[in-house]
Amino acid sequence: MSARTPQAGATTLLVMAKEPVPGRVKTRLTPPFSPAQAAEIAAAALEDTLRTVLTLPARRRVLVLDGRPGPWMPPGFDVLPQRAGSLDERIATAFGACTGPALLIGMDTPQITSALLGPALSPGGWDGCDAWFGPAEDGGFWALGLAAPDPALVRGVPMSRPDSGRLQRARLTDAGLDVRDLHPLRDVDTAEDARHVAAAAPHGLFAEAFTRMGGAVVR
Repeated sequence: MSARTPQAGATTLLVMAKEPVPGRVKTRLTPPFSPAQAAEIAAAALEDTLRTVLTLPARRRVLVLDGRPGPWMPPGFDVLPQRAGSLDERIATAFGACTGPALLIGMDTPQITSALLGPALSPGGWDGCDAWFGPAEDGGFWALGLAAPDPALVRGVPMSRPDSGRLQRARLTDAGLDVRDLHPLRDVDTAEDARHVAAAAPHGLFAEAFTRMGGAVVR
């Protein structure tokens, strides 16, 4: 089943994020970092992500936020509060608020670039394509795009597990969708992840914050 081809720039870009409050974000970075340091690293990751999204062609840019906006948020985004519940419910609700094609990413991959997301956002990105899937190296996924957003395509998929990505992609293909894959990425959960991601994007705010907090970048 192939989607009707949307026009270039017709995609809504969704960023799932949590307000970088100490003790509530990036808790797996503690230790070696303190909760305050982990929150500062998270804020830098989020700001890098939002800055990149601003450079991408989009119909609308939406920050799907658990918490309140802060100084890390640039202008150019609508804010949609995350609903309560499990991660699959929160993602499903975000897609349910969209009309037309939508692409969702998180705040854990500050190394994203326009080139990495370009295949999904190019003028022909949705030609014969119903969904885009960005696998994460830990078995999850870092990006999910739907030409016709349907919460049922996400709701009920177990999240935060080593097989979450496989199960989510299977949900798409089992629904008869034509799925294309983006490049696999490593998301930031642990200090080891953070070292590798900082090395992948050494000129970003994330790498600067990670180094300033005492992290050693792997080269």
